[in-house]
Order: sequence, then structure tokens, then C-alpha cells
Amino acid sequence: MFGALIPILAAVLILGLGAVVLITLMGKSKGGGSGGKRVKGRDAIMRDANKRLAHNPRDHEALLIAGDIYYQEETWDLAFRTYETLGEMTTLHPTMDEFLINQRCGVAAMKLNQVNEAYKALNKALSINPADFEVNYNLGSLEFQRKSYEKAIQHFSKARIRDPEHAPTLRGLGHSLFKTKKYKDALAFIRKAIDLAPDDKESLYTLAECYYEANQTEQALKLFAHLRADPAMGPNACLFSGTISMNQHQYAKAIEDFEIGLRHETIKPEILIELQYRLASAYLRQNEIGKAIPLLREIQGVNANYKDVNTLIDRYKELNANKNLQIYLMSPQADFIALCRKIVMNYYGKAKVKITNISVQKNEWTDILAEIDTPKWSDLVMFRFNRSQGSVGELIVRDFHSHIKEVKAGKGICITPGGFSEEAKRYTEARLIDLITKERLVSMLNTLEARAAKPGATVKK
Repeated sequence: MFGALIPILAAVLILGLGAVVLITLMGKSKGGGSGGKRVKGRDAIMRDANKRLAHNPRDHEALLIAGDIYYQEETWDLAFRTYETLGEMTTLHPTMDEFLINQRCGVAAMKLNQVNEAYKALNKALSINPADFEVNYNLGSLEFQRKSYEKAIQHFSKARIRDPEHAPTLRGLGHSLFKTKKYKDALAFIRKAIDLAPDDKESLYTLAECYYEANQTEQALKLFAHLRADPAMGPNACLFSGTISMNQHQYAKAIEDFEIGLRHETIKPEILIELQYRLASAYLRQNEIGKAIPLLREIQGVNANYKDVNTLIDRYKELNANKNLQIYLMSPQADFIALCRKIVMNYYGKAKVKITNISVQKNEWTDILAEIDTPKWSDLVMFRFNRSQGSVGELIVRDFHSHIKEVKAGKGICITPGGFSEEAKRYTEARLIDLITKERLVSMLNTLEARAAKPGATVKK
């Protein structure tokens, strides 16, 4: 008899399980899944909290419920206002978590960029729990914004103890140490931060600066070169890299860096003008005045008082129009001496000239002794070619006079692209020394250039 009941019991069991499954599926369909139940629960909780707050705006329990939801959902403006209100009520309700309220109030204020409110709330939280990771990290970030780098270091160091692998903490600590010029200490933390967050280009740039300040120039240049094409950090990297090359007298390399920097579409105005200025300076070092002048004029159009732009334009626009003056002032020693020889050979018209000696005083001046034979007189004449555009003083003229007497020359010609001091002029009044200033020099150089430009013309060498 029992055996006969087994099929019946099995059928009932199967039907029962089917009914359970069907009810479960219907329940899920009506509820919209677990997500739907959660949202519905949240809405119900908020409705209840809002009803209580409508009846009593300072219902701390309702505020805590609402604040928690706003905070979790990152509705920062409502979260801040709620926790700010709760912060005013902590003395009335000692059971509330004063630390959590101030910590969340500070974080919400930071998200809203309300720095002073964030600073106040987080410091209250810190007084309750001085070792908390989040409070110390956020206070470190605030102190960094306020340029209180020593305080930032203290907070970031405490946060690092709690979480040694937190990339933003390591980054903040490294950047703060860099700002306080502790470059070697900064290197270790920034390197580790980059290992954890390789896409942090700003930290990569700061790491390059650390290498440079630590006299590890090659490593710095490699990093700057890597960043040159970056849309955000590229212009700065090009400026830094080019400046290093300039300091190493690698002007062609510097020009390449500055030109790459200027090709970026987005450049901060202060970086743009400095890139232009340094590129112009590099061109001048390479005697490419024709490329430098347009850049200087562009800078002048934006900021007429930028550094020494006006002075450079006044000085080099004349050079740009006078190739011989360029050679006189800027060319290597060999080219300068060759030009001085031409001046000597053509200084006296219709004269036979024989240069017998040339002596050079570093890059300051060159003395040329020549035998001059004209239809009316013959004599030894000493020429001194000064390269400085400043004022030639009495000491230089006295030295020149002594040299004239040593070689027993009958006359001296002292030439400068600048001028002569009053003392120098008085010294030469009773002596056979002619002083040739810039105006006369430029005239002589123009004459040489004009003669060279005439078809079939020759300039005595």
C-alpha cells in the first residue's frame, strides 16, 4: 500500500517545487531584480527622513540618514549642508559620531572647492583621530594648495604610514618635498608614485626637475625629451630641455626643443612668450639674426616691456641690415680678424699697406701693425679693434699707447663699436691716437660692403 502512494507523493512534490519557482520568478519580475529593490528601499528611507525633517528640520537621526545617502551617492552639495548642520549639533547629541560628521563634512567641502570650510572641518576630525588616513591625506592636499608644504609633508607622512601603497599620498609627499627643495628625498616618493600610476605626466615632469636639481642632467633630459610631445606638459618640457641645452652651449639642440614647444596647439601665455624669447636668444647665439628679430618683434607686440626685448631689437636690427657689423660683433675670432685686415687695407685711400703683425687679447680686442706708404708720407700705424659695445675707458687707451711706443709706431687708430669715456678722450688729446666710434666704424663697414657688392669690384685683403 505504501508503495502505491510513492508516485502520488512524487507528483505532489514536483508540483510544489514548481509553484515555489514560479512564485520566485514572479516576485523578481515585479521587483525589477535586486537593483530595483535597493532603489525602492532608498526612496522609502528618504521619504521617511524628509517627512521627519519637514516636521523638525533639526531631527538629528533623520539628518544622519539623509547625510549618509547623499554622501554615498556623492551628492556633495546636499551632503555638505547636511553634515555642516550636524556638526553644529554634536554638543546637543553626544551619541553622534563627531569624527565621522566632521570628516565627511570636510570631504564634501573639498569636492565643492570650499577650501576654508573643508580645512576647518577636517582639522576638527583630526583633533579627534590624529592618525586617520583619509583626514591626513585630505589635509595634506589642502596644505599643498595653501603652499604650506612643511605641514603638507607632515600629513602625507602620517597617511603613508596607514597606506604605504596609496599613489596619491606618495605623489603629494614627493611634490611637497620637491617644493621644499628636498630633491633627493622627493625622487624616491615620486618614482614610486609613477610606478603605481604611470600616466601621471605632471609627476614625470617633476621627477625630471628633481633629477636636474640633483645634478643628474642626463636623466632629466631623457624625461623631458619623452614629454616633449605631450599635449599638457610638452611646452614646459621643451622649455626646460631647451634651457638645459642652452646652458651647455648646445644651441642647435636648444633651438630644436624650443621649436617643438612652439608647435603645440595649447600653450599657456607665460610659457609661450618665454619659449619665443629663448628661441630668439638661441638664434642670436647662432648668429641667425634674421630668424631672431621677427620673434622679438612678436614678443614686443604682446609685452613691450618683456625682459630686454626692446634693447635686443635696437641692437640687432642694425646688425640684421649690416653683415659686416654682424661679423665684427658676433663672428668667431678668425672671421673677425679677416674683417679687421680689410679695414686696415682700405683705411687709407691710394696707399700701399703691408701688415707686419697681429696680436689678439682674448676676445676683447685685436691689434694690427701695418706699414703705410702713401704719396705724401710713410709710417708704421697701429690699429686696435675693440669688440665690446660698451664705453672704452682710459686704461684701455693707456695700454694701447704703451703698445704703440713698444713697436715704435708713429700713430695709433683705436676703433670701437661703442664709445669712449671722457677720460679716454682727454688722454688722447695730446697724443697721436685717433678714436673711431661706432658711427664712423659702421660707415667704414658699409663702404666695404658696397664695394664688395659692385660687379667686378675688389676689396683689398
